[in-house]
Amino acid sequence: MGRDPLRYFRIEARELVDQISAGVLDLDQQPGPDLVARLLRFAHTLKGAARVVRQQEIADRAHAFEEVLVPHRQGTSVLPADEMRELLRLNDEIEAHVAALEPSSPGPADPRGTEPGPVDPAPPADDGADPARAAEPVMSEAAAKSPAHPEAGPAARGATADVDELLDAVGEAHTRFAPLRTGGHALDRLTRSAEALADQLRVGRAAAHTDAARAAAARLAADLAALGRRITDTVEQVERELDEVRGRAERLRLVSAASIFTALHRAVRDAADAQDKRVRFESRGGDLRLDPQVLNLAGNALLHVVRNAVVHGIETGEDRLAAGKPAEGSVLVEVERRGRSVAFRCADDGRGFDLAAVRRTAEARGLLTPGGTPPDEQTLLRLLLRGGISTSPTVTDVAGRGIGLDVARDVADQLGGEVSVRTDAGLGATVELVLPLTLMSLHGLIVEAAGAVATVPLDAVRTCVRLLPEQAATAAVTGKLAHDGQAVPFLPLARALYAGTTVPDGAGPAVAVIVAADGAAVAVGVDRLAGTSTLVVRPLPELAPAAAVVGGVSIDLDGNPRLVLDAQGLIAETARLGGGAEPAAPARALPILVVDDSLTTRMLERSILESAGYEVDLAASGEEGLELARSRRYGLYLTDIDMPGIDGFTFVAETRADPELAVVPAILVSSRASAEDRQRGAAVGASAYVVKGEFNQEELLAHIRKLAPA
Repeated sequence: MGRDPLRYFRIEARELVDQISAGVLDLDQQPGPDLVARLLRFAHTLKGAARVVRQQEIADRAHAFEEVLVPHRQGTSVLPADEMRELLRLNDEIEAHVAALEPSSPGPADPRGTEPGPVDPAPPADDGADPARAAEPVMSEAAAKSPAHPEAGPAARGATADVDELLDAVGEAHTRFAPLRTGGHALDRLTRSAEALADQLRVGRAAAHTDAARAAAARLAADLAALGRRITDTVEQVERELDEVRGRAERLRLVSAASIFTALHRAVRDAADAQDKRVRFESRGGDLRLDPQVLNLAGNALLHVVRNAVVHGIETGEDRLAAGKPAEGSVLVEVERRGRSVAFRCADDGRGFDLAAVRRTAEARGLLTPGGTPPDEQTLLRLLLRGGISTSPTVTDVAGRGIGLDVARDVADQLGGEVSVRTDAGLGATVELVLPLTLMSLHGLIVEAAGAVATVPLDAVRTCVRLLPEQAATAAVTGKLAHDGQAVPFLPLARALYAGTTVPDGAGPAVAVIVAADGAAVAVGVDRLAGTSTLVVRPLPELAPAAAVVGGVSIDLDGNPRLVLDAQGLIAETARLGGGAEPAAPARALPILVVDDSLTTRMLERSILESAGYEVDLAASGEEGLELARSRRYGLYLTDIDMPGIDGFTFVAETRADPELAVVPAILVSSRASAEDRQRGAAVGASAYVVKGEFNQEELLAHIRKLAPA
């Protein structure tokens, strides 16, 4: 096979297009010279790369994109609507051309003559709307092949196949360790035999040959023991490394929930532009990693829902001002793990569902008796969820809310989930799609209890408390644990895992893990903590019985299932056993920003801080850190010094020079240990200086508690 000259360009171009797409939408909501400069860098990089590989169509459009932005380099005002439309048009054409470079792509017919969008027009909201048709994918050709929708394009399918092969290879490598394990056991037996031989010779008759034999036996025992230790250490080390590789490979099969946000943001923007409305798009939960099929189906449904929220939910600026609302409406999309399910929620602050129109349509279709007893709100919402009801008085390019709900309902039916709707007249509406967990990645705290190993989701862990024997005994008897001035319900994990059976003998809980969810908290008693891990969670088999506290399973080093606990299940089980659940301590008002170019350091510090109950945001560079610091209020900055671009000293100095950021304390964490560096840290305004080589978790937390109290 010949060399592919576009191989690396395709990778770079896809990444740049994704960054440009998100940046243009951000520019529409948060104009500013920094964002304009970043978009210009992306476009310029793409133009140069395209010219190198002779992709003149892409280079020309990137150049035209630059020409639109250049006059706004120093401005902070919103771009005129016609210029925003031109940027979006050029972005779509670039995206289409990049997608056409995929080996099996047919290519765009003539992107110069079209104006593609991220979503196709919805079917007309008339009485003959076909729910099956409404459930078809709504992505445009370019969007369907973008990285936001990994199942759509051949490159994504090929990458998934590569990951499957990698997982198979790692599994095969694991099986080859069985003979080594057996050999290790055999060496142990030989060592014991040699030691027994030496003992027998020691008590025999003294003679030169006996002494020599005894010495040889001793050497044999020592050599065998040393060899056995080396083999065991090697096996354990390689197994750990392979397990890490397997974990990383499994995570490659999952996709960040944030990957659907750009298409949803674009759908909101286009619908608002068509309706001459101002609407802000917000998103949360993008760091959750999910199965791409589930994410793609949910994304298709949400495209309908957010678009219809703008068209039929958000009022015009004049109507909003008359109702005492801001002229700019808001659409929020949030993704969150919920026990054994994942929830996709779309909330707007518009007028809410027109329930009177729902009733009239239902009566006209014979679903309700005209003139009968007025149905309550829940009855009307259930009718709306059944499908086939449109409240739109006219046929437009965008379907009514009923079509969006039809799509969400079809996805829920397909995957065994459910859809719910809440509405508040004049204040807004919420549509929630809850789907069962298939594959999901999360950070977990590994615990042991009565011989069982389980994992607690780290985002639900507030802190861990070491228990004295008398404390554990008192908590087990009373069902309460005194912690932080409160009596927190206490649940021995062994009791929950072995419900209905005999609990194996053990030393009893030595650590209490404080777990919080849904505004309640519980202290879970475990024998010991075994570290943290990033794992891929699988659903429980349908016919496999499991305790109520179990939310799923992960696969351990030997291919055996390991229980993953459910925070809501732990709290519910505590209440069922009579412990009740105390309200969780209020969340820390301000999060902590960690700035470090090392992924390992960022994840270590986040694990420490989240385990201590702090909310954490991460930045991989000083530039990204400054951007985050200016976009959100923080209680503390925790930054490395040696980073490319803006280093930690400069980061702290720039935050001290900004009146709004200067009040936020900063801690420098660095491998530098010289007195000069410490003095420079103090000179630029750092509140504390921690040396990585002398890193002490408790010292770090002590600094943080002092500088950023609750």
